[in-house]
Amino acid sequence: MPGFEWLDDKETKALLEVMNTGILFRYDMPGGRGQVVEKFEKAFAQYCGSRFALAVSSGTAAVKVGLVGLGVGPGDEVIVPGFTFVATWEAVFDCGATPVFCEIDQSLCLDPADLAQKITPQTKAIVPVHMLGAQARMAQIKAIAGKHGIPVLEDTAQAAGCTLEGRYVGTFGACGTFSFDAVKTLTTGEGGMVITDDEALYQTICEYSDHGHDHKPLGRGNEGRRFFGFNYRMMELQGALGLVQLDKLPRMVERMRSHKAALKEALSRVPGLTFRELPDAAGDSATFLSWFMPDAAKASAMAAILAQHGAGAVPWGVNTWHSYTNWEHLHAGATPCKSGWPYKRAQGGVAYGPADLPATSAILGRCLSWQIMLNWDEAELQKRTEAINHAASAL
Repeated sequence: MPGFEWLDDKETKALLEVMNTGILFRYDMPGGRGQVVEKFEKAFAQYCGSRFALAVSSGTAAVKVGLVGLGVGPGDEVIVPGFTFVATWEAVFDCGATPVFCEIDQSLCLDPADLAQKITPQTKAIVPVHMLGAQARMAQIKAIAGKHGIPVLEDTAQAAGCTLEGRYVGTFGACGTFSFDAVKTLTTGEGGMVITDDEALYQTICEYSDHGHDHKPLGRGNEGRRFFGFNYRMMELQGALGLVQLDKLPRMVERMRSHKAALKEALSRVPGLTFRELPDAAGDSATFLSWFMPDAAKASAMAAILAQHGAGAVPWGVNTWHSYTNWEHLHAGATPCKSGWPYKRAQGGVAYGPADLPATSAILGRCLSWQIMLNWDEAELQKRTEAINHAASAL
């Protein structure tokens, strides 16, 4: 999966070109105006088929900026899945809003049936996450959101290059957010992107991400400000990396799909094993290969066998970064704020318990995944196939 596997002299050359200009800031500097981040934005928007793209400092920042652009704030609720990286709901808290956690289904993404039950008059955004490189059920999610007039922000942090019925994920909602951190397919070390077709939304997030500067007229320091903002800017060096990595992205996805197909064929021989449901298998970016065993005990046994043969898989049932059940700091209401925020508030507190999403816990307890790496060779694929054969015999 990670683009860092394919870093080469092209990225080095691009970085040196920026260094030689002496311009590291994307807006105005004494030596001139940065242009590389803007080029990356335009190229990424064109790649996705979106009108606008805003580069920011991280994928977490992208979610926060997108939510602010949609007007989310204190007193609001935002629905998020119980299987995601913690950044999704951290960004909701950072807006002053309340994350409402939703069950997932066999797609490993937000369950539309549970989503319909979680909507209240306070729901101001829905954030489906295209988890582990594949699509959420956007048709059903959009239908529910549209019925209630609620905007959808697609968290596409893990799914750059993924499509759904011929369209890139991230283009179905009011906006889509991406992460380019060190372990993402397209990496800029740190960094993120927000894409949208809504010009007014784009203008708002652009201003908010740079302390409220509206960048009108061209030149920084003499603009107007409609509201306050914060600093979520991407710098020119990151933009240079992004342009080179974006050019490699189609070949990265092709390579991961090839590796995944070979291993999926081998896994299909394991008794009782079933695969994750994909809304559009042809559009899967193939960053992960995920499967289910009949129960948690069988999943644990298979994980142990694979690990013994040098092919360890991720057991999501015990993962602490992505599984609602294991977010002990959330359940404890832990915070560095003396006031108890964001759990204690003027309008009442919020509390979360580890047993609140039983369907998600049950699904993840049976689920194992391999992260698909770009540089696997035939020997590595053969080693994993042999590990699968051992598991098939033992189980």
